[in-house]
Amino acid sequence: MSMKKRGTRLGQHFLTGQWAAKKLADAIAVRPNETILEIGPGKGALTKELLRTGGRVVAVEKDKRLVEELEQTFKNEIDRGRLVLAAADIRDLDGKESDLGAYVVAANIPYYITGDIIRYFLTANCQPRAMALLVQKEVADRIVARNGKESVLSLSVKAYGTPKIVARVSKGNFNPQPSVDSAILLITDISRDFFNDASEEEFFAVVKAGFSSKRKILRGNLKKRFGDAPKWLGNTDRAEELDLQTWKRLARELALAH
Repeated sequence: MSMKKRGTRLGQHFLTGQWAAKKLADAIAVRPNETILEIGPGKGALTKELLRTGGRVVAVEKDKRLVEELEQTFKNEIDRGRLVLAAADIRDLDGKESDLGAYVVAANIPYYITGDIIRYFLTANCQPRAMALLVQKEVADRIVARNGKESVLSLSVKAYGTPKIVARVSKGNFNPQPSVDSAILLITDISRDFFNDASEEEFFAVVKAGFSSKRKILRGNLKKRFGDAPKWLGNTDRAEELDLQTWKRLARELALAH
């Protein structure tokens, strides 16, 4: 599986708030047998804290000039085999994560590839145990459904893992400063266990159909593709009101009916 290259290049916002780097590194809670895959190390603020955990770090950086700087900054760690630097675009990974063995993901990534990164690793053949990411605060809020309303994004993440916001990171902790605040998003217990008794394809087909028109009631949205919904589904229910397990029940029943 590969990540689609799309969107305008907005550039990396380098992390300068070392407290946030430490918070993220601690949140990932690396285990003795795991490798930490760091995406976009930039100038190495997060790399420094990840190395302090004692874990082996594989850092993937697209900018070759930054790689050269990192090679100087972390020369001792590279020589000792504690850090491996790769000059590459993480979107060209194409399944190579399987070479890492047991691993976790840590990253401060450009906002415009956040969705691609999350989607890729949650659905990878070799999934990480956990991911800790610095993302746009608004995106983190949507993923955890902070307002109590689910979305295609929140359900897509919760189907594979347990998301939570570890900390808010204000825009003043980056250089250049972004226009919005960020948050440390932690996704743990990543697996496909949720789909042991349900089809991934059918589940997401139902979810996407259910959210096809946010202003309409759920029954109406589903009817376009699946016909009449089960009788237990309320006549006024909206897609954002159903939790993950209810969506799973709905998907299974609609699949059996067709």
